[in-house]
Amino acid sequence: MPNLSDRLKALGVRLGARDLPPPRPKAENPYAVTRILPGKFLPTDYGPVFAVEKWFGADYRHGHQPAAFRPAPPLLSTWLDASRPACTAAETVAYLDTETTGLSGGTGTYAFMVGVAFYRETGLQTVQLFMTSPDEEPALLAALSSLLQGTDTLVTFNGKEFDVPLLQTRYRLNRMESPLDSPVQLDLLPLARRLWRDRLPERSLGYLEQAILGATRTEEDVPGRLIPYLYFSYLRSGDARPLRGVFYHNRMDLLAMAGLLNHVADLLESPLDGRVAHPLDRLALARLCESAGRVALAEQLYRLSLEAGLPEESYQDALARLSALLKRQGRLAQAIPLWEEAAQAGQIYACVELAKYYEHTARDLTQALRWTEAGLSLLTTPSRRARWHAELRHRQKRLHRRLGR
Repeated sequence: MPNLSDRLKALGVRLGARDLPPPRPKAENPYAVTRILPGKFLPTDYGPVFAVEKWFGADYRHGHQPAAFRPAPPLLSTWLDASRPACTAAETVAYLDTETTGLSGGTGTYAFMVGVAFYRETGLQTVQLFMTSPDEEPALLAALSSLLQGTDTLVTFNGKEFDVPLLQTRYRLNRMESPLDSPVQLDLLPLARRLWRDRLPERSLGYLEQAILGATRTEEDVPGRLIPYLYFSYLRSGDARPLRGVFYHNRMDLLAMAGLLNHVADLLESPLDGRVAHPLDRLALARLCESAGRVALAEQLYRLSLEAGLPEESYQDALARLSALLKRQGRLAQAIPLWEEAAQAGQIYACVELAKYYEHTARDLTQALRWTEAGLSLLTTPSRRARWHAELRHRQKRLHRRLGR
């Protein structure tokens, strides 16, 4: 009688593994990130993380601006109010830019790519750390910490508001020490707003890259708003081909920051020479110098900008700022012609300043009343009346009493 094993074999059931054919090897993903991008996995104490490195020679220019290192002028550190000078040595400077799963930040958002750029003897090196899956975050953060060792100045674009706080949160959630606490933070976005708010319609990095540096990106670039979607699509499909544009976008952001910082350094190092071609840039530099306490330089720049053909609104702004600077220094005789010019252009503040000068310094009450009433005659809008009417009427009544009228 056949035993149970024989009966099972007769039914086509095989027992044990001896007679089984070898399993088919799992098909390799032809679109894996390692096949699509020229990178490698870096070892860390938390496991490997994928990284793409690229070099740009010492003669590389981003647009018309060299990307090679140049020390930042002291004025930059003064304006930053930094505890120590920024960008003083090439080997201590790093550029940083993140690509994230969301644009709003918060604990639910993480940086799936962190790009950093460093100056080397042969040029500029970019390193892009990438999480092929979210569980590689500790490895990415560990690799970033290793890369940033020795960094004294961290250059970002909106990094103080977004990239750095986001990464600090990720380090904290992973119970890891952050390398971002000690470097001087040099965020180029506030500086760009100060310099180009009057001249350019927007101050995004991509716009500045074109308008200031004259650099254009290839069709490989992808809009920043699509990047989170492209990453989630990659996680679902395993197809890394669309990520080429994300790596390109991140790398170009790093190079744009390097070029932009050098352009700003040019402006701040020699603000009085011909490199500052646009009068609005000269006015912006004057404001920046004044806020940094470089008053003598600010005065020179205000005067040069007034001679350079500013638009009317900016011209009046320069008049107001220069006259206020002179007033603070007690140089009223030099401020008076500026106030008179502004008053002729309908600037009420100038009428008020002239009235104050003639009442309290020159002791010419008739002239003080004249300028007070000139200011009252300019109260032609509700906003002007709300701002100036009470002050001017009070001054007018006081002057009438003092003049015996």
